[in-house]
Amino acid sequence: MTSPAPTSSWFSSLTRTASGTPSSSAMPPAGGVASAPVTLPDTPTAVGGKGGVVPIVAAAGAGARKKQLHGTLFKYGPKSANVAFRTGDFNHQVIFIGGLTDGLLATDYLEPLSLALEVEKWSLVQPLLSSSYIGYGISSLEQDALELDQLIGYLINKENSEGVILLGHSTGCQDIVHYMRTNLACSKAVSGVILQAPVSDREYRATLPETAEMIDLASKMISEGRGMDLMPREANSDAPITAYRFHSLCAYMGDDDMFSSDLSEDQLRQRLGHMSTTQCQIIFSMGDEYVPEYVDKKALVNRLCQALGGAEKVEIEWGDHALSNRVQEAVRAIVDFVKREGPKGWDDPWS
Repeated sequence: MTSPAPTSSWFSSLTRTASGTPSSSAMPPAGGVASAPVTLPDTPTAVGGKGGVVPIVAAAGAGARKKQLHGTLFKYGPKSANVAFRTGDFNHQVIFIGGLTDGLLATDYLEPLSLALEVEKWSLVQPLLSSSYIGYGISSLEQDALELDQLIGYLINKENSEGVILLGHSTGCQDIVHYMRTNLACSKAVSGVILQAPVSDREYRATLPETAEMIDLASKMISEGRGMDLMPREANSDAPITAYRFHSLCAYMGDDDMFSSDLSEDQLRQRLGHMSTTQCQIIFSMGDEYVPEYVDKKALVNRLCQALGGAEKVEIEWGDHALSNRVQEAVRAIVDFVKREGPKGWDDPWS
């Protein structure tokens, strides 16, 4: 399956010459927080692919013949996992980055979101990364950032993209925050960021009895130069995980520790402050089952918004982690942000 020859894009010349400084969820029980199963309406949307590309269908589960999205599957990078599914055929894209164990159709709101974005002439892109599904344990935020940059570069040079908005769910929020820190070339094409369920893997995992012992083991393995070796199965029963990635997700101030309620204001600014130059929205589920009961959710989301440089706050009352019980509220919040913060015909977004 190949894409048509690209037309020239005002992003293309810089992308070819610029150089940059080179997982659904909070971690599920004994490994990762799995997104709620996808339930889609019975009426599919028909979206044509670009000329010369065969449209395909993404179905939500075996036997879900009527529960489908129509769009285009394309390969954006050299690895076998580097494929993405696009609905809509427009020059502006919302890119959804899922959390641990996530892949295509990770949350209930994606199908209605794709329909709503079509009305606004935006495409929805769902990429697979090396860390998708059970790959998160042997990957890293750094690897995810590199692959996300490859995806945006493909959209710019092959699909004539005129700008993207990044939508993260759970641990996908960490991917986005890290990517925007790297200052890779294509990050300048990001006109806005939406963080849906930016919660702490560390604080959730701290509620599980085996975590403290496994953090000590991971720290020991890293100190011995074995950070890329796999942890015992009891550390993470649903996927293989390296000592580095376990430590990153579960240890205090690990690389993935960005949204914990016990981080100081200075620590939050250190982790999130670079986002202050990017328009940002936080969608926080006030009934998120992966936020420990002792955490004051309202206080936490206020602190996160402040550390992000004044991010817009959307609190979804009674919403669960993946907003499976508040789908329409999620779609309204996302589309409202996209309409306000998306590209508005700039001549040169890098100036």
